[in-house]
Amino acid sequence: MSSEGEAAGTLALPAQRDEELLARLVAGRSWFHTIDLGGGVITPGVDDSWSKLQLIRLPESFAGKTVLDVGAFDGYFSFEAERRGAARVVAADEFCWSRPGDPMTDGQGFDIAHWARQSRVEKRRIPVEDISPETVGVFDYVLFLGVLYHSPDPLRYLRNVRSVCREQLILETHVDALEQERPMMVFYPGTSLNGDASNHWGPNRQCVVEMLKEVGFRRVELVSHAGSRMAFHAFP
Repeated sequence: MSSEGEAAGTLALPAQRDEELLARLVAGRSWFHTIDLGGGVITPGVDDSWSKLQLIRLPESFAGKTVLDVGAFDGYFSFEAERRGAARVVAADEFCWSRPGDPMTDGQGFDIAHWARQSRVEKRRIPVEDISPETVGVFDYVLFLGVLYHSPDPLRYLRNVRSVCREQLILETHVDALEQERPMMVFYPGTSLNGDASNHWGPNRQCVVEMLKEVGFRRVELVSHAGSRMAFHAFP
């Protein structure tokens, strides 16, 4: 599992899957993603990952393609891209892998799932601010799910994502100000959105579309909308 930029706190695990150990590890921590690890073991994530999967409308097949999952967290979408045949998948995160001792954001949920699935997904501990062709390479598909509204600098994040995207960006985000026709974002000071200080912005649909065009995506499609969440596909 080791790779350049891997999280320093990566969990040491035996080479082969051990059902008893796996059960203890899954039960002994908090999870964000709900991941089927096989053998009847499913991580008890707080995220309805399957429903989000339907929302973002991934291609049925990634055969022969490379995929970068920015903000991978426990890795549900990285592993799903691998399951759909991607030739290479890189799971990138820093924010959700940078808190040793935190039962959800220490990065070890990804390690456990990776081990249980005997996955080939590559783990890179890197902040979005540092993503570039020089640091991670260029990928056919980039997943940018649940990250944009956490960004203190949304256009910078999107420029970095555009720089490593060859064929298609799949973006999912919290949205707000949907009654407004002009592109705009709502700013959330402090912990005013869901008690979470990492939630900064609520863009409306027009704002997401125009920001993506501003950073170099030529075509942007809204593919689904459920409550305060929207998913977009963007093409360079």
